[in-house]
Amino acid sequence: MAAPAAAGSGEGPRSPLLDDLMPWSVRPLRTGRPWVTAPDAASLKARWERLVRAEGAEHERLFAPTRSRTPQTPAAALPGQSTGTGRFAREPGPCPEPVRILHGPFDEQWLLPDHRLIDVARPELWRVADGRQLFVVEHGPVPQDTGPALSVTALLPDGHSPAGRPGRLRPLYRRPGGAEPNLAPGLLGLLRARHGREVTAEAVLAWILAAARRTPAGCAVPLPADTARWSAGVELGRELLRLQLRGARGGDRPRLPGGRRPYVRAAVPPAPSELSYDAEEQALHLGTGRISPVPAGAWEFRVGGVRMLELWFGRRTAGPGAEGLEAVLPRGWPREWTSELLELITLLALLAELRPRQEELTQGPEIGVHELRVAGVLPVPATARRPASVLDHQEEGPDGQFALL
Repeated sequence: MAAPAAAGSGEGPRSPLLDDLMPWSVRPLRTGRPWVTAPDAASLKARWERLVRAEGAEHERLFAPTRSRTPQTPAAALPGQSTGTGRFAREPGPCPEPVRILHGPFDEQWLLPDHRLIDVARPELWRVADGRQLFVVEHGPVPQDTGPALSVTALLPDGHSPAGRPGRLRPLYRRPGGAEPNLAPGLLGLLRARHGREVTAEAVLAWILAAARRTPAGCAVPLPADTARWSAGVELGRELLRLQLRGARGGDRPRLPGGRRPYVRAAVPPAPSELSYDAEEQALHLGTGRISPVPAGAWEFRVGGVRMLELWFGRRTAGPGAEGLEAVLPRGWPREWTSELLELITLLALLAELRPRQEELTQGPEIGVHELRVAGVLPVPATARRPASVLDHQEEGPDGQFALL
């Protein structure tokens, strides 16, 4: 059977857009200064100390002022974080403990969670980030992009796009504690009536992760009319979810079968200057360092047309253009980075192997936009596109005043 028409094609049942199925979305974070994010927490603490010790023009230069943030700008505390809210130049306070985030599609890094240093931190995301939350990261459209349309994480994502227009960030739940799924009202009921009571918010997320595809109208999600295909897609989506969570929430970390696992064959030097791939030997070279076997699928894995392994490496090697606090990185190559690289290779290899199964999900009859409209699921009410009121305590605003929210 031919694949169903893409959203907006005018042929056959139109697939609903992700923007309607998960209606509440948030724009990516805008840090304003790259130095507040780093691949290791120690570098962030060193950058903080250097900035605090600097004076006058040097302090201003290192801070890297923007229209939104200068050393004289007070800001509200980020939800769940205990940091200063007064002017940084006057009372910086102690260095906040860096938090783990997802930087871009698949790069786990660290962030200084101080609102005075971040132009647009999206507090609404921080309010719902907890041990139950999952975030869908929508990748911005790039012509001829063959990479995945979405990724998912249990970490707070910054939504950084490696190329092209940034996508949106979509929490699975609108409230802390896994309350109120961020799904179109009525969608769960419709899918349960079609596919059984075991349809949950996480099952819908699994299907979306497996089946979402790019179309000219935006990210579309074909909803299967037959339960067998739904069940197969949810099973595949749960595997994609398990891999991308990398052991979070009690799951297993990504692991290739014995004999295919990448190992360090030659130690990574303290300052590898370039990254290259030998397809014949399936070897990744970091300067004189060597890792193998590295499947071609991992090396060629791209998002927005950018190789993820090259992007990951580039963020950990300060080039000639790096200056200011962004140039503060470890003196040598930390052992932890090698471990993270081995896991990223494994993750990308496994995700690449699952792509053909994802393509198969586009085959078959759909629950299209028309049926969703008849059922009252669409159009989505405007309230579903706005964040829920989740405040159960006062949040400290600029200069120590309580925010009026």
